[in-house]
Amino acid sequence: MDINPSVRFDDTAVAFQYKSDQELRKANFIFTIVNHPWISALATSAVKVGMALHLPIKAMVRSTVFEHFCGGETIDKADKTSANLAKFNVRTILDYSVEGAKTERGFDSTCEEILKTFDKAKVTPHIPFCVFKMTGMADHALLEKIHANQTLTAEETAAFQRVRERVDRICKKAFDLNIPILIDAEETWIQKPIDALVYEMMAKYNGKSAIVFNTYQMYCTDSLGKMRDSLHNAVMHNYFLGFKLVRGAYMERERERAVQMGYASPIYPDKEGTDKAFNDALQFCADNKQRVSFMCGSHNEYSNQYLTVLMEKHGMAPNDNRVWFAQLLGMSDNISFNLAKAGYNVAKYVPYGPVESVMPYLLRRASENTSVAGQSSRELSMIRKELSRRKKG
Repeated sequence: MDINPSVRFDDTAVAFQYKSDQELRKANFIFTIVNHPWISALATSAVKVGMALHLPIKAMVRSTVFEHFCGGETIDKADKTSANLAKFNVRTILDYSVEGAKTERGFDSTCEEILKTFDKAKVTPHIPFCVFKMTGMADHALLEKIHANQTLTAEETAAFQRVRERVDRICKKAFDLNIPILIDAEETWIQKPIDALVYEMMAKYNGKSAIVFNTYQMYCTDSLGKMRDSLHNAVMHNYFLGFKLVRGAYMERERERAVQMGYASPIYPDKEGTDKAFNDALQFCADNKQRVSFMCGSHNEYSNQYLTVLMEKHGMAPNDNRVWFAQLLGMSDNISFNLAKAGYNVAKYVPYGPVESVMPYLLRRASENTSVAGQSSRELSMIRKELSRRKKG
């Protein structure tokens, strides 16, 4: 791959310019724990037990991992984080990270909260996208049954119609306000009805531009083929496509279920296969830029650098609104802030919600940084490099 000389990811002064010395020391503490798997496992187990027993640990969680990985407990409390990022040309995607809604009232409540993020985005220029997870508004078992082509009861049919109505309300608001909506991917065994709903919304609302974005987990061996099929359908029915590309979030669960159920794993057996699929997907999107807008949701330095090279080869300006780079708050700041400094469109996913309700998200971040080879070590080395630079400076 050619190297784009205007983009480098080793400048820690740029990467951590938005963090105070105290915040950087806190990040050093968090990633030092995460970098030791047995300490991380012990700490997360203690937090789980403490929360389950309603022990007074919420303040400790809030002042450590919550403040590092989340924007606040409400939309308005995330304003400070969002405004701080915006100073350095890094935009915000408000991510309502409360999980576990199991009732129709809970699904409706989540839908209303997502609609509120549009109200915030409408009056906040540095919030360019909104986002939601389908399982926040639909029963997992219902989606699984539809995916498996099982016959629904009348009650289940009505429940899924309510899911469609919630999704349509959100996508219509996205269209009316011209604020794109990102719809996250889920496990492969519930993805078919999600894809079908997203394509339905694309055909309805993407006639003039990419408003509705589908997410593709590139560790799935069929993702690139699905992207090609969706492009064919979009051309046939004359609408635009929005793609968000990620590597994938449910690797262990996918493999375990495939073994338990006796079917071939739907994901690549190794990192190399996933990496190649991800980069091939970036090229596919760039090659079809007349029809496709896309987001590179990656913490991988090579993929982000590769996309900047693709853009240059395609004659696309760094701030071409069809291309976005995205990372999670509290991770890969060396990628986000250095890309933003070079003029690229960059957004951070900024989760928010009550501390106890976003614990599943926080526990996944701890697990991800521990299990992904080298992730926490890279974060830690960057943080310590910057602490050393500041001490000398």
